[in-house]
Amino acid sequence: MKFNTILVLLLLSADLLFAQIDSKIYLEKAFITDIKQDENYLLVSTYGQGVYQFSIKEGIWKNFSTKTGDLDNDLFHCVASSKDFIWAGSNEGLYIFNRKLQKWTVKKFSEGGEFGNWIRALHYDKKRNLLWIGRFRNITLYDVKENSYKEFNRVIDNNDKTNNINCISADGDSVLWFGAEFGLHKLVLDSKKQFNNWTYINNKGRAFLGEGEMVSVSDVLPLKNSIWFATEEFITKENPKYNVGGIFINDRRFLWEKISKDEGLPANGIYTLARIGNYIIAGIYEFNPTKKAEFGKGLVLININTKKVSQVDLNQFEIKSSEIRTIHFDKNSLWLGTSSGLIRIKVSNPLAKWGVR
Repeated sequence: MKFNTILVLLLLSADLLFAQIDSKIYLEKAFITDIKQDENYLLVSTYGQGVYQFSIKEGIWKNFSTKTGDLDNDLFHCVASSKDFIWAGSNEGLYIFNRKLQKWTVKKFSEGGEFGNWIRALHYDKKRNLLWIGRFRNITLYDVKENSYKEFNRVIDNNDKTNNINCISADGDSVLWFGAEFGLHKLVLDSKKQFNNWTYINNKGRAFLGEGEMVSVSDVLPLKNSIWFATEEFITKENPKYNVGGIFINDRRFLWEKISKDEGLPANGIYTLARIGNYIIAGIYEFNPTKKAEFGKGLVLININTKKVSQVDLNQFEIKSSEIRTIHFDKNSLWLGTSSGLIRIKVSNPLAKWGVR
């Protein structure tokens, strides 16, 4: 059993009580949208303050924004990086930072119409030196070495929502999952870079237990023996079954399970998923059909084996918001991206104890 797995078990022990949690807030008041990490840096995109780069070795933050004069835009949804580049997705296209030249440029896309330049997800495949770009219209592949772009239109059955991409997740080094506003695309990667082996999955059969009018996938977390899918909640009084939300789990065969309010979640909207040892940590929200707005409901820990849900007591952390949009675990610290700052929690501290209720 790995150290972090043992640690999390200790964190959940009701007999251990420690008053001080080793947490710290960074980028206070920033609306955090994405967190990624490469060998040397933590990259953070924000909706309102541009892009931040944190030197892991030196512990120094650098901001790229209109305020610093580096960018002409501060509204970003996602970020990715390689040793040579930083990529940031906005409503206005793909922003590209050349680390050697220390210069930003912008890539605009002609396909996809009015919303074709709304970039909502980025994934860098280091092995193949490829950047996958999830847009409001289409999936785009950028071959970094060849400096070339390839478009994939994933409209299924004339429903444009199947081509509105929310997230991209790697499943090992041979499969990519693309969560859409309606359904899920699976791509089996090949060595020839043809990328024609696509499968589309929605809730109109056995998948997702057939629940809801549509299923909007916000995050995908592949494990060895299962895949966890975070889904969005969007309901109205007129249509209470539109997007019902919840966490769905597939055993990589035929069995589907669901974790929702009925199983202990504080709400059914799921922003993000991450793994720490034998636990899944999830950022939760509730959609209010009357106000037609989302309200953050904090964090939960879910035992991978038993599916038991425990809510984390956020009062122990230096946290200003219960709206946790993105989570990154670097094997020593847990980074929580909220609507009002970035929280770093050192879970490798053996004296730390998370309060759960």
